[in-house]
Amino acid sequence: MKSTRFGYRQYCPYTVYVIGMLALLLPATICNIFASELIRVQIPENVQIAGDKILLGDIASITGSDSPLIQQLSAIIVGRAPQPGNSRRLDRGMINTRLKQNRIDPAILVLNMPASISVSRSCVKVSPEKIKEMVSDYISKNILSGNPDATIKGIQVSDSLRLPVGTVTYEVSAPRNRDLVGQVPFAVNFNVDGKLYKRVWANVSIEVLAEVVMTSKPLGRHKPITEDDIIVLRMDLAKVPSDVITDPQTVLGKRTRRAIGSKTVMRANLVEFPPLVRRGDVVVIVAETQGLRITALGQVKKKGALGDRIPVLNFDSKKVLYARVMDANTVKIDF
Repeated sequence: MKSTRFGYRQYCPYTVYVIGMLALLLPATICNIFASELIRVQIPENVQIAGDKILLGDIASITGSDSPLIQQLSAIIVGRAPQPGNSRRLDRGMINTRLKQNRIDPAILVLNMPASISVSRSCVKVSPEKIKEMVSDYISKNILSGNPDATIKGIQVSDSLRLPVGTVTYEVSAPRNRDLVGQVPFAVNFNVDGKLYKRVWANVSIEVLAEVVMTSKPLGRHKPITEDDIIVLRMDLAKVPSDVITDPQTVLGKRTRRAIGSKTVMRANLVEFPPLVRRGDVVVIVAETQGLRITALGQVKKKGALGDRIPVLNFDSKKVLYARVMDANTVKIDF
């Protein structure tokens, strides 16, 4: 029981025992309660992510009782993700810096992580063989279909492609405003989740065989071309000029513009129609409009072949008109 002897309070031995035990247990209890309120952030040495940003919630296991704080921690952007298929290293200092930038004191967290971690980004790999298959299918269906004389001789593609994880689609397109023979670059656009991510190029060798008109012997300047002067050979159009003549009827009845050697591929600029009228020839000038036909005599001022538009002097009006050559005796005014 209590006693006030000598001015001090006295307690019974049991009371002293209880007070002593509380003194020993109370600090540990407080520490345990405080530790239970801490947020634990566990980051392994190797982590793989899929997105283009490194979020703390993607690389760490975050546990604790403070849900709002856990959500805030999970949304912290630690850095940019590496390119698909690559990796980058992060250290503890970078994590602490990002926490402080987001006004979170690292001291209130239990951060368990190695000195540095490796963050790799998952990817979808597209091999060169797969890209070649895509391009080949497109050309076969959209360009070579129904043309037995055209074949793909080869397709060249650079290294394999690494795309982010997602819904991957592709589109092959041919170049515009050029002949699809010989070496032709095709573009392949790869989309991830509906957005263009990467464009790669495939260089395709396309062979198109066709009959080509060639000279069978040397031909002099202004030589009228006959069947004995030409031969027809089957050749790859990629190896001849773009204006090569493939129909023999195109050159028969015409003449050479200049001297041509043997085995020369015939082109449009090597042949011409012989002139039907020459300077000084008298011709009939014809003008027609709405059922009315007017004719007059005129004199040719410049030689011209079939279809050429040449100046002609009208004898009646003494005026020079421009008319199109219809034959050796007639020219016609176009309205």
